[in-house]
Amino acid sequence: MKDEFEFYMQYSDTVKVSKLTRSDLKNLVQTGESSFLEFKHSVASPEKIAREMAAFANTKGGTILIGVEDNGEILGVEGYHEEEFWLNQAAVEECIPEIPIKIELLNVGERDVLIVKVPEAIEKPIYVKGKQTRLVYVRVEDESVVASDEYIEVLKQNYSDTGVTFEYGENEQQLFRFLNEYGDITVKRFSLLISVTTYRAAKILVNLVSAGVLDLFEKDGVTHYTFSHKTS
Repeated sequence: MKDEFEFYMQYSDTVKVSKLTRSDLKNLVQTGESSFLEFKHSVASPEKIAREMAAFANTKGGTILIGVEDNGEILGVEGYHEEEFWLNQAAVEECIPEIPIKIELLNVGERDVLIVKVPEAIEKPIYVKGKQTRLVYVRVEDESVVASDEYIEVLKQNYSDTGVTFEYGENEQQLFRFLNEYGDITVKRFSLLISVTTYRAAKILVNLVSAGVLDLFEKDGVTHYTFSHKTS
């Protein structure tokens, strides 16, 4: 019993009163779910909410509003203590490495809305424990999706201490000509274009993303590559 109490106390008393007003909250909700904002009726489980946290941390950070419906209706939660417990458990025990979330409380009548602020991870990727393997989630528009192997490799390279360089050879020249004409390319299409394995094609594309030459985005479960906005 003592161990259970200490376990509970480890994840309690972490909520701070928000400086936001109800008007601020309404304005925030009206912007809708996005790559930076997620609505949740409640915390269904630490395992599920951990996916949202990891996705934000692996992208640009974001905010999760607990007590807000998908349609933007602000209902709040009756008691925030269980929600707080599961949120902290998710951030600390379900995410590897753990995520230093901040939880704020905003009263809306007889109920409360929890404002969960998830920072962008300093070291990426953040993994989420699974039944058989660890998974990496990223934020794509208003959804948290499983990252492709190439996306995970980009996250690793971008946060490594090793500098990234690339060679502007025939393969890269063909790639750039293709992108100038069609706008984006997949690993499979690139491998056919330059007649190499998909493994080799992915290595080239990932290296160019890490070097800041290309950007990548997920579409229908497939990673696409395009010229970086920074270099265009």
